[in-house]
Amino acid sequence: MLKRVQYPADSWHVDAAQRNEILSRYREHTARFESVAARRDAAVAEVIPFQPPLQELGQEPTAREIEVLQLISDGLVNREIGVRLFLSEETVKSHVRHLLAKLQARSRAHAVAVGFRRGLIN
Repeated sequence: MLKRVQYPADSWHVDAAQRNEILSRYREHTARFESVAARRDAAVAEVIPFQPPLQELGQEPTAREIEVLQLISDGLVNREIGVRLFLSEETVKSHVRHLLAKLQARSRAHAVAVGFRRGLIN
């Protein structure tokens, strides 16, 4: 471990032994890096193709789906949304699935974020 030596100007000074240790560690790291880089270059790296965003479905969420989205943003779970809107839990799940598809969202939280950005909910 490197020791800090305090000098009048409170600056860092490294003695010869510490300097050699730092240089040795640097050389070891460089050698390991070069070794790994050589192995990577030898293997054919798979390139992950860029995938553009999914095409818009061309459908806007229905009024009921927007109601469900608003309740999701209020923190309600499917069962609570069903009770609030007099729907079965399965119907709420269906609305959520449709919302995720129409908003191209990966999760309920993402759907809420998209809904806020698009001005569907407040």
